[in-house]
Amino acid sequence: MTTFLTVLVGLSMFATLGVMLAGMVGLARNETAGGGRSNKLMRWRVGLQGLTLVLFLLLLMLRG
Repeated sequence: MTTFLTVLVGLSMFATLGVMLAGMVGLARNETAGGGRSNKLMRWRVGLQGLTLVLFLLLLMLRG
């Protein structure tokens, strides 16, 4: 079970990083018309960060 949670934590971290990089690329291109896309990416990033934290806490509780 801990191996499975470790893999899930890693995947969610990489997903968060991917969404964050996509948002940074959008900002670098100065996409003013894509404000809705920027908000959507922000919501995804916050959600994925929350998921990562919950999975990490579960992993710590199982190992502790």
